[in-house]
Amino acid sequence: MSILTLEQATIRFGGLVAVDNVSFELEPGDLFGLIGPNGAGKTTCFNMITGVYRPTSGSIRFKDRSIVGLPSHKIAEMGICRTFQNIRLFGTLSVLENVIVGRYLRHRTTMAGALTYLPSVIKETAEYRDFAMELLEVVNLTDVADVRSCDLPYGKQRRLEIARAMATSPELLLLDEPAAGMNPQEKSDLMEDVRHIRDKFNMTVLLIEHDMRFVMGLCEKIVVLDHGEEIAYGPPAEIRNNPLVIAAYLGEAV
Repeated sequence: MSILTLEQATIRFGGLVAVDNVSFELEPGDLFGLIGPNGAGKTTCFNMITGVYRPTSGSIRFKDRSIVGLPSHKIAEMGICRTFQNIRLFGTLSVLENVIVGRYLRHRTTMAGALTYLPSVIKETAEYRDFAMELLEVVNLTDVADVRSCDLPYGKQRRLEIARAMATSPELLLLDEPAAGMNPQEKSDLMEDVRHIRDKFNMTVLLIEHDMRFVMGLCEKIVVLDHGEEIAYGPPAEIRNNPLVIAAYLGEAV
């Protein structure tokens, strides 16, 4: 069973068709890339999948259940979480606290338990901290766990966003330009980290990225959008040599 399926997903904003009849599916464990020139509709696809926008037509299913019309927090509870193109951390909180906040999507504590600070609450809080530290180790941020997130370099803020999303224990992790602002070594390290995340936590990963070397080196399947329409789908070797993809990026086929 596919973990995510889009069938003729379309969204219109007035007279503008931002995404037009896009169809693709992800199998469990995929490392899947969604690419295309600026304005192709990539982030709009993410916003439809995560409930920010409701498709005008078409269907989106997560593990064969429709998620069209569900609010974002319900979709996150089902097991889909994302990072953002523009970093959205809690700047005054520490690195560790940012990740712990993400974990509260799975909290079991009741209001009464929190007010009385029962032993179960203390135990759950300790579990959140331990899990958050484990995630920081995965993204190599344990040495800055107590640093305010706003004081981190840009590349480390990107890693922190990934750790916070992982704290929700998603089955499907959506990464919106995770390598933006990173130097070549950081990008190389991030590729290994994403593979490790997929394998260690049994996640499926769907990412948007403009760095073609990063995409081609990491993703096993790629779908390409141009002006909201799907123009190519397949493994990296096919996408790299597809004349429609070359034309979309360069203006003409070569």
